Amino acid sequence: MQALAIVAMALVSPALAQEFPQTFEHRYGTTVLEAQPERVVTLTYSGADHYLALGVAPVGLRYWYGDFPHAIWPWAQAALGEAEPFVLTEISYEQIAALEPDVIEAIGSGITEEQYAELSRIAPVVAAEAQYTDFSTPWQERARTIGRIVGEAEAAESLVAALEQRFSAVAAAHPEWREMEAAIAFNVTEFGVYRSNDTRAQLLAQLGFSTPPAIDAAGPDTAFWVPFSEEQIAVIDTDLVIWILGAGDPERIGAMALRERLAAHREGREVFGDYLLSGAFSFATPLSLNYMLDRLVPLIEAAVDGDPATEVETTVEAGLAPEPGA
Repeated sequence: MQALAIVAMALVSPALAQEFPQTFEHRYGTTVLEAQPERVVTLTYSGADHYLALGVAPVGLRYWYGDFPHAIWPWAQAALGEAEPFVLTEISYEQIAALEPDVIEAIGSGITEEQYAELSRIAPVVAAEAQYTDFSTPWQERARTIGRIVGEAEAAESLVAALEQRFSAVAAAHPEWREMEAAIAFNVTEFGVYRSNDTRAQLLAQLGFSTPPAIDAAGPDTAFWVPFSEEQIAVIDTDLVIWILGAGDPERIGAMALRERLAAHREGREVFGDYLLSGAFSFATPLSLNYMLDRLVPLIEAAVDGDPATEVETTVEAGLAPEPGA
């Protein structure tokens, strides 16, 4: 509800009319939008949320994961209203052309230069910025760029400001977090941990936590995550471990024999995000971040309060809490 309230404020607040043309510099060149687009296709995996937060329903969106109507997760369903965007399960030039877009936004899509060239034959394309990797554009920059694309730059800035204020307030209330390191791990098809250039790590950094240098050093600068084997699990033994969970993950993680050697496990400093929390954390959009903060902050507080006996709700629910006296 809080996220929707912020969206409503942004939409009703007085704003200066945004002028067109708008120019976008990105890794594949320069794209100019001569007029405010009416039909938008977003190829960014979490892109639809950004448009819905601004009161704009894309005509086409990119499916990421999850079994929800029109590929819109619960925190964004109310903003979708009666709209029925076409869901792209792949980058199909034929399907995209049939949607007759005025612009194709692909900031967090991973498109190649060849795909950019082909898509540009259909409509102007806004790709990822040159200074970021395929999926490391900060959520604030994605929100601002999408705001400019649809002529809602002022509303987008209002959304960003409100969320940044909330992050700052949480960080100010927990100054001790600035002295802590955190690892965000997962086990989907293999074990992995996110580097500091990943959106999830950036969100924790806004709360005060830093990513251990050893994690960043484990992969190239272009990688947003790095794999680790169970024998290398010590790399995530930090002040706080957050596990991103998908279907089946609790069983796989619980079967890790060496996880019991982690001090973070023995001392109850693990947080397991359930499916919705993990999704909101990963989407990192103006519509998911308030939901994420509402749920994640109390879990972190319980995990790093210095008392191993404090239960972390989602960790207990996943059956992954440490054994008493372990």
